[in-house]
Amino acid sequence: MADLPHCCPLCGSDQLFLFCRDKRRDYFHCSECALVSVPAVMHLTAEAEKAEYDKHNNQLADAGYQAFLRRTWNPLLAYLQQSKRPLAQLHGLDFGCGEGAVLSQMAAQDGVCVVNYDLYYHPDAEVLSRQYDFITLTEVIEHIADAAALMKQLHGLLKPGGVLAVMTKRVLDKDAFSRWHYKNDLTHICFYSDDTFLWLANRLGWRCELTGRDVVLLHKPAAENGAVASG
Repeated sequence: MADLPHCCPLCGSDQLFLFCRDKRRDYFHCSECALVSVPAVMHLTAEAEKAEYDKHNNQLADAGYQAFLRRTWNPLLAYLQQSKRPLAQLHGLDFGCGEGAVLSQMAAQDGVCVVNYDLYYHPDAEVLSRQYDFITLTEVIEHIADAAALMKQLHGLLKPGGVLAVMTKRVLDKDAFSRWHYKNDLTHICFYSDDTFLWLANRLGWRCELTGRDVVLLHKPAAENGAVASG
């Protein structure tokens, strides 16, 4: 099995301890931010990772997939509807939208403009040169190896007063993790818990709203008062 990773990919701490080991990978828990991560030497290659994503066939016509995305979109939409600005004036980014880019199409049906970015399927770097009122990451954050760089990027992409909506299944405890099907997906390499999101919000000076078992709304203040996570 792999040696102990050099540092946590989110907070940079070297206080990492073996959390779980299965037949294919090791998982390390960070005592600082509570992130559970897979060592880099056990990550898939980019080619193998994309091959796994190519097996997905998520389209707007799939009612089940729409219902899945609405676990994130509905609470986010409810929050946006409280804004003093009309929905038509708000602009969002679906970061890691996947090939079907379904959430942006659902948002359009609700009168909200969302643009798409995906490293493999919608690699339009131009959309990463602007700021947005809200950003969605539905089943994305667990795939990103450099968690600190991701948060720094998202911090820059989100306008002051904006909201980051994250969907990812969350770590409960060591025993549940050992039996967790979610860790068996080899494209999943970073696992977040309630404590991780609360740490992250505190580090950034944001407000954390745990809206469901796998949905988190992170609210960026209108006036900057936090630091960006660094690894």
